[in-house]
Amino acid sequence: MWQTVIAVLGTLAGSAVTALLQRRALRQQAQITRENKNRDDRVNAVTAFAAVLADHRRTMWMREHRRLHAVPAEQLAEARAASHATRSALTAPHLALTLLLPELKEHANRAVEATYALRGATHLDRLVALRREALAAMDAFTDASRTALSD
Repeated sequence: MWQTVIAVLGTLAGSAVTALLQRRALRQQAQITRENKNRDDRVNAVTAFAAVLADHRRTMWMREHRRLHAVPAEQLAEARAASHATRSALTAPHLALTLLLPELKEHANRAVEATYALRGATHLDRLVALRREALAAMDAFTDASRTALSD
């Protein structure tokens, strides 16, 4: 009889240990899944922001280049509309980036402000210099992103 009780208790103890180990493994797997999703979300936020900002920088360049070359009003209006669309498209990725990676907020803001600064350049050489500054700000953002994502 004691042998049967010991065998049953041993079986129950083995089942309890197995259940605890499985539960622990499931929690660890869930944690890994959350961490992977968070990393993917962060990488996607950086790349989406960078892509939209590049689009806006390009449209701002085209807009200001056309303005400085006194193209017909219709072409300038088209360029202006395109720059308004890319600026609007920048809002959501910029917000997502600053929410997911607040440590990149200052770098992102500098890159955005440098791109916005293309507007109103007084001559082509100034426009070229402003574009270089915008690209340098984007490079600084990229470097900061690399550091933030490697943690």
